[in-house]
Amino acid sequence: MCRNIKTLYNFDPPATDDEIHSAALQFVRKITGFAEPSAVNEAVFNRAVVEIEAASSRLLRSLVTTAHPKDREVEAAKAHARAEKRFGSNRPVKH
Repeated sequence: MCRNIKTLYNFDPPATDDEIHSAALQFVRKITGFAEPSAVNEAVFNRAVVEIEAASSRLLRSLVTTAHPKDREVEAAKAHARAEKRFGSNRPVKH
C-alpha cells in the first residue's frame, strides 16, 4: 500500500490538495491495515485522514529549500525507467 505514497515536496507545480489527501489516505490505510474501515471505525478512520492531510499540507507549505523544483514529467520518466530496469519492459507500469 505505501508504495502509492509519492514524494510531494518541491515540485512545480506544487502538490494539489487531492494528492495530499490521497497520500494521507494511503498512510492511514497502511498503519491500520484497513483498505476500508468497518462502519464502527469509519468516523475515526476518516478523522485520522483529515488530520494527517492537514498536518501534511502545513508541512509542505512550511518547508524551505534552495534546490530547484522537480519537474513531474521528468520524475515520472525516471520512475518508469527504474521500473523497466527492475521488472523488464513487458510489465505494465502504474503512474
